[in-house]
Amino acid sequence: MKVLQLVPALNEGGVERGTLEIGRYLVEQGHEALVISHGGRLVPALEAAGVRHLTLPVHRKGPGGLLLLPRLRRLLRTEKPDILHLRSRWPAWLGWLAWRSLPAPQRPRLVTTVHGFYTVNPYSAIMTRGERVIAVSQSIRDYILQHYPRTDPARIRVIPRGISPAEFPRGYQPDAAWREQWQRDFPNLVGRRLLTLPGRVTRLKGHEDFLQLLARLRGETAPVAGLILGGASPGKEKYLRCLHALVARLGLEGSVFFLGHRSDVREILAISDVVFSLSNRPESFGRTALEALALGRPVIGYDHGGVGEQLRALFPEGAVPPGDIETAAQLTRKFLLAPPEPRPIVPPFTLEAMCRSTLAVYEELTRERGARRSEVPRPPAESPVDPQRH
Repeated sequence: MKVLQLVPALNEGGVERGTLEIGRYLVEQGHEALVISHGGRLVPALEAAGVRHLTLPVHRKGPGGLLLLPRLRRLLRTEKPDILHLRSRWPAWLGWLAWRSLPAPQRPRLVTTVHGFYTVNPYSAIMTRGERVIAVSQSIRDYILQHYPRTDPARIRVIPRGISPAEFPRGYQPDAAWREQWQRDFPNLVGRRLLTLPGRVTRLKGHEDFLQLLARLRGETAPVAGLILGGASPGKEKYLRCLHALVARLGLEGSVFFLGHRSDVREILAISDVVFSLSNRPESFGRTALEALALGRPVIGYDHGGVGEQLRALFPEGAVPPGDIETAAQLTRKFLLAPPEPRPIVPPFTLEAMCRSTLAVYEELTRERGARRSEVPRPPAESPVDPQRH
C-alpha cells in the first residue's frame, strides 16, 4: 500500500519522530511511504530510510495556507495513496478539505492521530474526523470521548508511542570518552547524586515543583544536583529568567544546572540517579519518562495522563499524586538509598508494537475498502451491455 503522512514540519518532536518511525517501518515492510511537510532537520533521516518527502508550506496558517488546497487535491489525485494520515491540526484541516473535495471513490482512507490534550474547540475537532482515530494513550481516548462525544468509540484505536529497547538498553552506560568530556564540562557534578528533569523550559513541565523538591533535599547526607535537561523555546526566555531567580531565592546556586537542548539525552538519563516527570497538566504520553524506565532508571512522576499510565504499568513505586512535592521528596530520599528497578519495557510501549499496531489500522481500512468494492453488483453474464462501447 501507499501511505501519505501530513505534518507541519520535520524538526525534533514526538509527532515528527513518530512520522519518521512509521515511514521507516512501512518501507521495511515493503510498502510505499510519502510525507508532506515544510521540511526540517529530520528530512535527511526520512529520505535515508527510503521515504519520499515533498516540501510544501503546510505549516502556514490562515488564508494564505488555504491557497495550497488545489495543489494538495492534485497530489491526492496523482499519488493515489491508499491511506492519508493527518497528524497535526492545521495540516489536518488542509488535508481533510482536499480529501473531502474528491469524489468518494477516489478518496484514500483517512486516519488521524490525537497526539495531545488540545484546547477544546471546533478547530481541534478536526483531529477526531478520521475514519480511524489513533489515541496515543488511554487518557487521550478518554479526552476525546469526553469533549467530542459525537466521535464513535468504535473508530478509536489506542496506540501508545513506543521506544526501541535496543536504542535504550537496560543498564546502558556511556563510553569512557563521553564520561571524560562530561567531567570536563561539569566538574562540579563529580561525586554528586544526579536528579534530572527532562523537558523544554515551559510552565507546563513542572520546573518550579522540581526546584522546590531540590530545596527540600538541601543539606541531606548525599549531596545532590538538579539537572534541567531542555532548552527554552523562543518566547520562553522570560520564564527561564524566572527560574534562575527562583534558584537564587531558594538558595540553590551551584546545585542546579540548566543544560539546554542536548543531543545526548540517553547518556544523561543513563547516569542520572532519579529522573522526574512533574508536569502540572497531564501529558498525552511522556516519551522521556519511558526512555528512562527502559534504561532501568527510577522515575518519579505525577500520576496523571500518559506518564501515570506508564508508571502504573511499569514502575508503580514512582507514581505520586499531582502537585504533592513532599511525597516526591520523600520518594527521592528512598530511591537514593535503595533504588527499585523498573519492569522491562514490553508491548504496548515498544516501537515495534506501535508500528505494528499502526500498520494494522491501515490494513483494516484497506480491507474494508476491498470488501465494499466486492459488494458492488456486477452485470449478469447475459447482460446486453457491450463493454467495448461503455
